[in-house]
Amino acid sequence: MRAGPLLMGRHLVGVPAAVALLVIVAGLSLRYGALDIDTATVWNAVWDYDRGDHAQIVVRELRLHRTIIGIIAGASFAVAGALTQGVTRNPLGAPGILGTNAGAAFAVVTAIYIAGIATPAGYVWFAFAGALGATVLVYAIASAGAGGASPVKLALAGAVISALLGSWTAALLLLDVATLDQARFWLAGSISGRGTAEALLLLPIVAVAMIAALVLGRHVNALSLGAEVAAGLGQRTNVVRAASGLAVVALAGSAVALAGPVAFVGLAVPHIVRSLVGPDYRWIILYSLFAGPCLLLGADVIGRRIVAPQELQGGNPELAAASGDLRGGRRRVPGR
Repeated sequence: MRAGPLLMGRHLVGVPAAVALLVIVAGLSLRYGALDIDTATVWNAVWDYDRGDHAQIVVRELRLHRTIIGIIAGASFAVAGALTQGVTRNPLGAPGILGTNAGAAFAVVTAIYIAGIATPAGYVWFAFAGALGATVLVYAIASAGAGGASPVKLALAGAVISALLGSWTAALLLLDVATLDQARFWLAGSISGRGTAEALLLLPIVAVAMIAALVLGRHVNALSLGAEVAAGLGQRTNVVRAASGLAVVALAGSAVALAGPVAFVGLAVPHIVRSLVGPDYRWIILYSLFAGPCLLLGADVIGRRIVAPQELQGGNPELAAASGDLRGGRRRVPGR
């Protein structure tokens, strides 16, 4: 009898605390970089912008954009990861397990190789389309045969498609040096060098998918217990899986299009949140919405500080280094 009110009371404190933590981390993202800026200047840059102040220009024109991208991408990756883990019943579940990251990377590299597209605004839709196409292909393969798209079949199909697309992506990068030069920084995963124009293009998709994910939370609870149990409770498991899959594609595809294939957020955040709030996916998804941006922005701030005045990207600098030049993972960006 008392468990319900106590649980709700804990969340009445926990949700505002999560929001406050996100505000603090966002503030750190605006303050710290190669150039340290005091809190008053950051506040004025956001609310009382002076175009003649160099420090305010750094905050408003550089750091504010990357902070907004970090919030959108971090929340999208984390919620997509939580949904994936619940639907596939796989503790290693993340958007990458459905081929999302590999599909987006292949589409972007192909667009650069064939059409010479070199700006985030130009390839954002290619990344989204590639993520969608790869995920649909994984679901189609996993659905073949008896039993439908079981968690094991989804994981196996995702691994096969990711390996295949990864090989094709590597082949294109090896065939053309210009494509490698243009693609490697995006492949490293970064929230810098992006503008809010790309975020505004995808924001309606992200907002609808985020609402859908929150609504699906209680259905994912039943599905995470097993398809048989969920069906016994009267749930239409195929509908829930399809809706969850669409939400994952929309969220992960948008995030990959904005920030590149940042893998660790979607995998780590749901586990961190689960250890704090328990196994209820209604709350895991809600808290992941705040914890994801905290982790991604925190990693970005640390990457700006530990090798200042250069930057260590928050996604996958090893991938850029392996592709032929460490500058894909580190980049000198004065003032950021």
